[in-house]
Amino acid sequence: MALICIIKVIPSSGRSAWTLDKSGILKCYLKSAPEKGKANKELIKMLADALSIEQKRISIVGGLTSRTKRIKIDLAINLSQLCEKLHLDYQQKVC
Repeated sequence: MALICIIKVIPSSGRSAWTLDKSGILKCYLKSAPEKGKANKELIKMLADALSIEQKRISIVGGLTSRTKRIKIDLAINLSQLCEKLHLDYQQKVC
């Protein structure tokens, strides 16, 4: 089973961090610039490190050149569990 989620990225932000916006959408701040796939690679690496899985189990299935990405994670996990791994309080933002 896999999780497909929407992540809004902010490239060239000077920091690497995860947040939730007011509507519960994941935001990822990236140090890398959005050129030659560098920001996409950093996003996948950050997710893989947070979930302790191989990078090949994470793919961008939509929005390769957009700031809003559809990410597929080949892992039996839900959005709430993903937020927990990223040290975010998903329940508080959504309720």
